[in-house]
Amino acid sequence: MTTHLLAGGGTAGHVNPLLAVADALRTRDTDDEVLVLGTREGLEARLVPERGYELLVVDKVPFPRRPNGAALRFPLAWRRAVAQVRAHIRAHDVDVVTGFGGYASAPAYVAARREGIPFVVHEANARPGLANVLGARRAAGVGIVFEGTPLKNSRVVGMPLRREIVELDRTARRAEAAGLFGLDAGRPVLLVFGGSLGARRINEALAGSWCDVVAAGWQVLHATGEKNQAPSGDAGYVVLPYIDRMDLAFALADVIVCRAGSATVSEVSALGIPAVYVPYAVGNGEQALNARSAVAAGAARIIADAEFTADRVRSEVVPLLGDDEQLARMRAAAASVGTRTGTENVIALIDEALASR
Repeated sequence: MTTHLLAGGGTAGHVNPLLAVADALRTRDTDDEVLVLGTREGLEARLVPERGYELLVVDKVPFPRRPNGAALRFPLAWRRAVAQVRAHIRAHDVDVVTGFGGYASAPAYVAARREGIPFVVHEANARPGLANVLGARRAAGVGIVFEGTPLKNSRVVGMPLRREIVELDRTARRAEAAGLFGLDAGRPVLLVFGGSLGARRINEALAGSWCDVVAAGWQVLHATGEKNQAPSGDAGYVVLPYIDRMDLAFALADVIVCRAGSATVSEVSALGIPAVYVPYAVGNGEQALNARSAVAAGAARIIADAEFTADRVRSEVVPLLGDDEQLARMRAAAASVGTRTGTENVIALIDEALASR
């Protein structure tokens, strides 16, 4: 019997791959114990118990970015967080720690090292977070999603994906998906979305250009985000605030226009769907980097957020939709950069860490 401690959280980008690995570990050996380490404030506080796992709590201790009161309090708070994780490791006789980034991971790496047990790092973004940069220096194994991610001793393992994506047969589910969304399964579909909250720039560009897409013989399935006012559509332009069944949306999509979050790029590439990425312009630029390998392979194109307008859709996206040969090349290229075995690859890293203990 092996006791696993999976650390991470804060956002869906950390929690979802963690849960994918947790589910696979639990399915592989029901005698193994799978525990999750997270904070009270992150998304994991809700999602982990809902999935049936015990959540072990650690204080949220952000790394100080500037000299202020929080920086003065950091050393004591940090030591307390590491001590909390060490206590969890001892109480549950943990054999190996796997971190997915976020506030819980940094103290977990330090605690594992001090307790003399191996730990593994998984980094979802092309530009790694500080916790994983620090953790990778002493890790027994480091897995990355995108080639070129600057982490020491890393290897590309891909993204642990949701089972409904890994097992999706797009051809077999197309008719079902078309019926769900009220579209014609016999005509090509452009899927457009900007994440759960939508993307104002993408919405505005489609509001001014969807007629041109439909005139080119395509249908449009557009998720605008729940807080955005949706433009009116017609029989060939279906507008929804949110898509609950993204697996069926992917089954129907022949081309996708979307943001370039790590999970999105990983899922789209794994499914072999040509994409036009419009990276989110706020942050440290990681979304543009996430799309880089797919673009370099010829599986996708990238248009900067500030440049994504209705005119740009007409001048670049609509001609692409009409180029069957180019789309076929993009589908083939996507298969070369995407993988559906990210979960198994991460578990292989964990097994290697345990074997070398």
